[in-house]
Amino acid sequence: MILNAVEVAGLAAACYFLLINCSYLVFLSIAAVEFTREGRRTPFLAVDELYAGPLTNAVSVLMPAYNEEAGIVEAVRAMLALRYPVFEVVVIDDGSTDETFAQLEAEFQLVSLPAVVSDELPRRGVVRSVHVPAVRAIPLVVVRQENGGKTRALNTGLCLARHPLVCMVDADSILDPDALMSVARPFLDDPFRVVAAGGAVRVANGCRVVAGRLVDVRMPRRLLPAIQAVEYLRVFLLGRTAWSRFNGLLVISGAFGLFRRDVVVAVGGLDPDCMSEDAELVVRIHRKMRDEGQDYRIVFVAEPVSWTEVPDTALVLGRQRKRWNRGLAEILLKHRRMIGNPKYGVVGLFTLPYHMLFELITPLVEFVAALVLVLGLTTGAITLSFAVSLSAAAYGFAFLISVFALTVEEYSFRRYHRWADLGLALLAALAENVGYRQRTARWRMWGVWAALRRSERLWGVMPRRGFDVPTPRGGRRP
Repeated sequence: MILNAVEVAGLAAACYFLLINCSYLVFLSIAAVEFTREGRRTPFLAVDELYAGPLTNAVSVLMPAYNEEAGIVEAVRAMLALRYPVFEVVVIDDGSTDETFAQLEAEFQLVSLPAVVSDELPRRGVVRSVHVPAVRAIPLVVVRQENGGKTRALNTGLCLARHPLVCMVDADSILDPDALMSVARPFLDDPFRVVAAGGAVRVANGCRVVAGRLVDVRMPRRLLPAIQAVEYLRVFLLGRTAWSRFNGLLVISGAFGLFRRDVVVAVGGLDPDCMSEDAELVVRIHRKMRDEGQDYRIVFVAEPVSWTEVPDTALVLGRQRKRWNRGLAEILLKHRRMIGNPKYGVVGLFTLPYHMLFELITPLVEFVAALVLVLGLTTGAITLSFAVSLSAAAYGFAFLISVFALTVEEYSFRRYHRWADLGLALLAALAENVGYRQRTARWRMWGVWAALRRSERLWGVMPRRGFDVPTPRGGRRP
């Protein structure tokens, strides 16, 4: 009886992992077709003429900042240097206790401005003051509020934004110079239906940065960030491209997303009671659009890139993955009525069920599979050679999927120019299956458990090493 149960459980786990990897293969194939189609279209776009047209909407770039004194000035200057016809940068100082505001005040000669903050979003921060540069030509607004967290800071920025499109970015991210123009293109191509667009997020660890611009793309030299770089390509870049093709996109990263302001305000802004407020906002937009019977699109654009620093220690990575999976669990619990409901189209019938079956509970299945493997070897239900063959097949398939993802990325974008970077990426794809996948599964299980227990939400400290900035001659590193 026990032997039969072990055999059935082992077969079920093998089929489960086969389905996951096959779904990745389907996503990558769809993404490859989309990238090829976009690559053929791009050379014929008259970009400057396109953005000079009357349909180009102005953008408010929202940057929440908390204790960012070390790099806030460079980050803001980089945002102000983005290529776009009309935009403003709104920095929300979320009660910083360091010199964040003082740095901005000195650099841009800020002066206080009596401003009335809209009460459209009640769950915003408590505003202390609003400031603008003494030089009017600089499109910058700096808001100081009492500390209330990133979500309330973004809601404050939404209340102060003057333009019809709002772009949400992290203060410690680096955008490509044309990123804003690229992510806004879906609003020009389909101005009546597109309500949100997200850009790709890539790993900046190991890259070289000069004056707020990423000038040399490199694969991280430390193994843990390198594994995450491959993971970002496979899951975030290619996976989201495929979901976007069928208007089933679930996540627009908080590090780089563009939204119609009126739509975000209509759904109540961002939810401060959810750990993954960016994904929850997208799900809520899907829900409202479907409830009202509106024709709409939420798009993912693979080429505009926001470069971000990923955790390089297991402690910080564990906090991040627990937070992510807790956020996913909270979203699925909050919007459980959408799951499997044909009223919500692709999102209800496919996206949410997929994330529940192949994202949320995957760590539990991996744990059970490992337990069954050990139990089978102990009881003699399976032989050692069979267990080794089964594990090699499962992890080998996963490795091939990562190799396929790297191939698609290099063929489409060629961000990595050195053979050493590609070799390190292959090594990271191989190492991902040995230790990394098992540890992240454990962290993700803890995240789901925390959501079910409704324990206190703690973000934890996320220390950063900073980007690789060249040292000037005769001076110290800035």
